[in-house]
Amino acid sequence: MQTTARPSDDKDMIPKHLLLAMLALVLASLTVVTFAVVTDRTHVGVPKAADIVTERSIILKGGGAQAVTVLDVDGAVMMDLPHGGFITVIQNAMERARLTAGVDKMLPLRIVEYANGRLTAVDDYSGWSAELGAFGSDNRAAFERLMSQK
Repeated sequence: MQTTARPSDDKDMIPKHLLLAMLALVLASLTVVTFAVVTDRTHVGVPKAADIVTERSIILKGGGAQAVTVLDVDGAVMMDLPHGGFITVIQNAMERARLTAGVDKMLPLRIVEYANGRLTAVDDYSGWSAELGAFGSDNRAAFERLMSQK
């Protein structure tokens, strides 16, 4: 029986040059962040403030891995989706944020449309939010349909 040679225990498992590269990356990141804080650099990538054009409160009730039921604040069913797609994704993310914050998952979620065209899911109870337009026009359209329902 032939055995393959094992690397000796006295050699580094991670090459030294890789460790130095990781250290350089950490130090570069700290340098950039420190510079931004010290110079009071304005934040980039933050949506511009705009007036609210319309908003609607809904309740997203999960029904397993893919299903979701959308209720209005009075508890009436607006949509029952066995394959909720993106609405299920938002429901799962909101539910996780609420679990972390210790908040009841059946409280309403606000869908807010701003004057600058942004459409956002806002959870006032956990502080979580999602820019719905960032996930593509089809996913945004799913929430636009919710906004247009009476």
